[in-house]
Amino acid sequence: MSGPTVRIVMNGVTGRMGYRQHLVRSVLAIRDEGGVLRPDGTRLQVEPVLVGRSRDKLADIARRHDIDLFHTDLDAALAEDGASIYFDAQVTSEHKKAILRAIAAGKHVFTEKPLAESVDEGMELVEAARAAGIVDGVVHDKIYLPGLIKLKRLIDAGFFGRILSVRGEFGYWVFEGDMLPAQRPSWNYRAEDGGGITLDMYCHWSYVLEHLFGGVEAVMTRSVTHIPHRFDEQGNRYEATADDAAYGIFELAGGVIAQINSSWAVRVDRKELVEFQVDGTHGSAVAGLFGCRIQHRVRTPKPVWNPDVPTDQDFRAQWEEVPDNQEFTNGFRAQWERFLLDADAGRPHPYDFMSGVRGLRLVAAALKSSAEGVRVELPGASA
Repeated sequence: MSGPTVRIVMNGVTGRMGYRQHLVRSVLAIRDEGGVLRPDGTRLQVEPVLVGRSRDKLADIARRHDIDLFHTDLDAALAEDGASIYFDAQVTSEHKKAILRAIAAGKHVFTEKPLAESVDEGMELVEAARAAGIVDGVVHDKIYLPGLIKLKRLIDAGFFGRILSVRGEFGYWVFEGDMLPAQRPSWNYRAEDGGGITLDMYCHWSYVLEHLFGGVEAVMTRSVTHIPHRFDEQGNRYEATADDAAYGIFELAGGVIAQINSSWAVRVDRKELVEFQVDGTHGSAVAGLFGCRIQHRVRTPKPVWNPDVPTDQDFRAQWEEVPDNQEFTNGFRAQWERFLLDADAGRPHPYDFMSGVRGLRLVAAALKSSAEGVRVELPGASA
């Protein structure tokens, strides 16, 4: 049964992430399938309103996807009838001013992470959103991934017993741009444009760790720039001023220790581009984007260290795959549906601006740790 229609002002959809994950695979997929089911049985219909700097690019996207409205002026887009939600997928340095304009216009706001370039900027957005009484949210797509949903099930079921440690490996080789085009935009490697893997990925690790295991209470990190020069989209050589790898140790509430390596200068020798191994007294698991493998203590082998004899055990074959048991929705779309229903009901979204600020606090602590070679505490980070 058809219900109300909400227009979503979408800024930054000419970029890869904004276009593929948020526009095509989330908002347009929801639109084309009849909207989001509301508690009363009606469906909340959605229509995107595109906004950006390039009229030609916006016009092309609008034509290909049957979208009626697009603007190069943000205020004009925000003034469209029925436009009650603003979404931002611009480069990080552009978030603050656009989000403040959307809040001033009374719009609910959903934004890509990082929320802002600094903790102070993030808190400015938190305070503005609270004063305006809007529903605010930050993209936390990783916790909606099938592999991490399975991992959360195991945790909630007590599979691990007491969790001891977490080890994460994320990354892949991003080509420099000379031999082959880079898979990521050049601004990712310029600190002055909001680039850097610590700023990018530690905002993710903050909410992933908090959601699954507990808030981060202290961090030790070494952030480095392994590849000093890269080539931009026009083939011009430029200096990489942002870090492209970060090696971190995180102390979590409850005593769990997490180690996560994040790198755009690593070649992959694992099943997925990100994997987390969780070890507990009763069992262990290795979770990726989609899969999750487990080994219970009653099935744990008993290897013996002997450097003089090649091992005859196939360790990877000793793990069991957790079945899907359900149909999983694209992680970005799943959170979009949650945010749309929260905005429709006028209730707080669980992954709000303040959660984004906690990610920025972790980034700041990690960069301080790297610069000074020290362990940095985050008092109250798990609150």
